[in-house]
Amino acid sequence: MTAFTRAFHGKHLHRKPVRRVAAVGVVAAGALMLSACGGDSGGASGMHHGGSKSSATATATAAAKAGDADEADVTFAQMMIPHHEQAVEMAKLADGRASDAEIKDLAAKIEKAQDPEIKTMTGWLKSWGKPTAKGDMPGMGMGGDGMMSDKDMKELKAMQGKEFDKMFAQMMIDHHNGAIAMAKTEQKSGQDADAKKMADAIVTGQSAEVKQLKSILDRL
Repeated sequence: MTAFTRAFHGKHLHRKPVRRVAAVGVVAAGALMLSACGGDSGGASGMHHGGSKSSATATATAAAKAGDADEADVTFAQMMIPHHEQAVEMAKLADGRASDAEIKDLAAKIEKAQDPEIKTMTGWLKSWGKPTAKGDMPGMGMGGDGMMSDKDMKELKAMQGKEFDKMFAQMMIDHHNGAIAMAKTEQKSGQDADAKKMADAIVTGQSAEVKQLKSILDRL
């Protein structure tokens, strides 16, 4: 083998490992890029999980807010809604039936005060994740809560003038006394600040109206 041949083969043999090293380098770089991509994917996944964590935190916060209301608060709202609805129905009957100016004014005041409270309590129950009705609500309409029976409401609708005024005043006294009793239970056992505040307003406002209604009855 000539010197030139030996030199050529030596140079050629020396280049092969370099090419292998270069190829290995390319493969390694590709692996690193894939690893980096995998890291990005993991990061995106991590970001996604982070979003889920935020969502979970928001859900937990909402649950905690709902947890501010106890069973007494829920029952208060569920029972007071139909109670208020009947009071509003009674108040609306005064239009075209009542003859006493004070009865007319008081009926309008009751409707104006209690209709917004119905909407407020309905909103509470929705935010607490509770139904607006408490099943069959045993005891409702049995007298202790002041709710009028269907017969009572039909009789009131049939009244006119002074007869209506007297019956309306007596029925509303009983109705208000039932609401006051329910509100006092909320004051004692409730936990939600807004519900307790409404209970305070009901006790104060309807107690004053009971006193006014009794005064009206005395002069009719």
